[in-house]
Amino acid sequence: MKYTVSMEIALPRERVAQLLADPAHMPKWLRGLVLHEPLSGGHGQVGTKSRVVFQTGKQRMECTETVTRREPADLHGIPEGQVVHFDREIVGEGMWSAARDRLTEAGPGTTLWESENEYRFSGVMMRLVGLLMPGAFRKQSLQHMQDFKAFAEQGEDVREAKD
Repeated sequence: MKYTVSMEIALPRERVAQLLADPAHMPKWLRGLVLHEPLSGGHGQVGTKSRVVFQTGKQRMECTETVTRREPADLHGIPEGQVVHFDREIVGEGMWSAARDRLTEAGPGTTLWESENEYRFSGVMMRLVGLLMPGAFRKQSLQHMQDFKAFAEQGEDVREAKD
């Protein structure tokens, strides 16, 4: 299963890249994030493997994330017109996914965030979930982007949401 989602954020590309890359901010916009800890390497650096745990209600998901691309490595003084790339692979029980995020300048002080996502499932249950609920994955990706946008633009924190 493959899909692409995108969103404009009313901040300069360099600031968006820095906010996305900062592990201290992740719990503020990644709903349900319990833990994101590097097992090897430095957070966000190419080759780094991290243990990631999400909790939604009573449902707990643990996976391993590997950073496969980050360009540029230094997110300060990014040349005008350069596309920022954050790519990672995520492996969990019955699932493999790849996310390829691109940040481009959409206009003065505005960033376009495009995220290509690919999922492969193994095991009967995960294959059924992928077949019967493909929209749920796209919806979750958009929710993460909307939450990041609200955090970046207005300082909203998903942990304080009044659901």
